[in-house]
Amino acid sequence: MRWSLPFVPTARAAWISAIAAPIALVIGAVNPAAWVIAPAAAAVLLALIVLDGLLAGKIANWDVVIPQDAEVGELTQLGVEAKFASSPAGKVEASLQFDPRLSSGGRGDITLSLGREPGLLRGSTDAVPNRRGTATINRAWLRWTGPLGLGAKQQNRALEESLRIWPDLSPVRAPELQMFLRDAQLGLLARRIRGEGTQFEALSEYEAGMDRRRIDWKASARHTKLYARENESERNNQIVLAFDCGQSMCEPVDGLPRIDRAVSAGLTCAYVALKGNDKVSLFGFAERPEVITPFVSDVRAFNRLQSAAAGLDYHNAEANFTLALATLSSKLKRRSLVVLFSDFADPTAAQLMVESIGRLVKKHLVLFVTIADSELEELVSEDPDDLATLARSVTADTLVTQRATVLEQLRQLGVDVVEAPWEEIGYSLIDRYFDIRRHEAIG
Repeated sequence: MRWSLPFVPTARAAWISAIAAPIALVIGAVNPAAWVIAPAAAAVLLALIVLDGLLAGKIANWDVVIPQDAEVGELTQLGVEAKFASSPAGKVEASLQFDPRLSSGGRGDITLSLGREPGLLRGSTDAVPNRRGTATINRAWLRWTGPLGLGAKQQNRALEESLRIWPDLSPVRAPELQMFLRDAQLGLLARRIRGEGTQFEALSEYEAGMDRRRIDWKASARHTKLYARENESERNNQIVLAFDCGQSMCEPVDGLPRIDRAVSAGLTCAYVALKGNDKVSLFGFAERPEVITPFVSDVRAFNRLQSAAAGLDYHNAEANFTLALATLSSKLKRRSLVVLFSDFADPTAAQLMVESIGRLVKKHLVLFVTIADSELEELVSEDPDDLATLARSVTADTLVTQRATVLEQLRQLGVDVVEAPWEEIGYSLIDRYFDIRRHEAIG
């Protein structure tokens, strides 16, 4: 702990001095004999500052209260507790200096108030982490004033506290999703689902309304009635969540980087897939592959995917799709669903991406997920009141057209494309995942 000066003047004392100085000059100009009033007033003010500092009270101890974990984009609180020998007479304030990824500006100001216990004051400041990783809280200041608000005591200390910022999992905890998983067939209890899939389960007598393609003609020939095959829905599908961590995915959308929006949606889908007894792996890449996890098959191991996603870094360079997808393809020993989260702005780089995905789609089912660019849509819809607005609108319309062309090229290659606003991207992905499962398109 490091102490500063015993007493320091407050902003109120500074304002009084600033106001009194020109008054003293006027008095001295009007009546030079009264010049002694100025130093006498200054001495009185200084005495009041010292007296107020003495009356501010004595602190016993104080501490900074920091949670161990937070989630990107979610509100978290940083607190300060101070214990005084007796209730302080004036205002008690604290300030924290921390990593800018914890909150823009890297600073939080706190006003402490009395709690239930005499002499104990608490206060907190809200922080909204804007990037994943480990944020450090570097230094803390505490200041408390006397009853006049002219003098104050203060302490500051260096801190070695850190706070881990994880991906946002609020969609996983959403009551709507949990209720859906309880009611769905892939809920908490594993059930044998008949009528879908390719794995033979049983024969049943054919009834009107059944799919005629499921009629087992050989079995029907041995009997006097038509019989249909009932299959069990396939499980243990391999699903790879591939995240582009390049420059285009680090651009913000509604205050958070696209990669963080994508990670939140991907982990939500992974949780649902694990509930359905599928296997999930996570793959992250930029200029080169960064993270690739083994396949997780148990929802109790979901934290492994969460930890791996927290380690995905932010990069200023464009992603190397050729190297990344070739590496991923070499690691996969059986046909899998590859969910690729990416974005693009440069048409040349987009064509390289399309070529790389085209080679991957020959062996695997690829689902391309991108967040709709709402800013471009707003620019296109603006009324062209002046030349500058018209130029922005035309440029934005060109970019939208190029984007639609690239997505259409992917569809022609046989790639499923999911494009939606960031608020809807997670549930749109889950809907598409269920549709793929129903059609048994992976195996």
